[in-house]
Amino acid sequence: MSDRSLALVRMLAASLCVVTLAVLHLSLARAEDSDKTLLLVAKRALKDPLYSSTILLAKPMPNGAHVGFILNRPTTLKLGEMFPEHEPSKKIADPLFLGGPADVNLVFAVVAGHDRSRDDGSRDDSLLLTPELSLAYSGGTVDRIIESESDRARFFVGLVVWRPGQLDDELKRGLWHVKEPEAKLVLRKETDGLWDELVRESEIKSDMI
Repeated sequence: MSDRSLALVRMLAASLCVVTLAVLHLSLARAEDSDKTLLLVAKRALKDPLYSSTILLAKPMPNGAHVGFILNRPTTLKLGEMFPEHEPSKKIADPLFLGGPADVNLVFAVVAGHDRSRDDGSRDDSLLLTPELSLAYSGGTVDRIIESESDRARFFVGLVVWRPGQLDDELKRGLWHVKEPEAKLVLRKETDGLWDELVRESEIKSDMI
């Protein structure tokens, strides 16, 4: 992870709602697949050391909270550096992305077209985000994706956690443009310039309404 990203995480983690792994997994397991996932594009007025000029994926939780991932903060860290004993991780050239300031010691995977049913009929620890995208949040499931589906996935360290009602308040305050989370956009390899593209597109659309 870059020095800048680490500094931002350390500065913000103390003031944000950081959940434990057990609580996070319980919340994700209880989330309904039908709950609508949002693609958030930070408006120009959002001035924040971490969230300014960002694009986020946000999934509602049963208690009114949301969890999500920053999509355009690639780090200098790769999976092989995090898991030096895991040979499949060393073969992945793409960088890890900084998903957010909570649980930065954990790796998550957002996967395109991920089927959560295994050959034995059991289900992976993953959550359907959209009809095209799933989130893997347990170590075993992430390992399996690294080993067999890495070409369809993006890997994140950490995530964003909004307290119950917090994202709703941010939307009422007009901090975010809201778009449909298309898989080709969420998993776009090159993210440089993506925020500029989406914010201009959103502003043009707003002017036309």
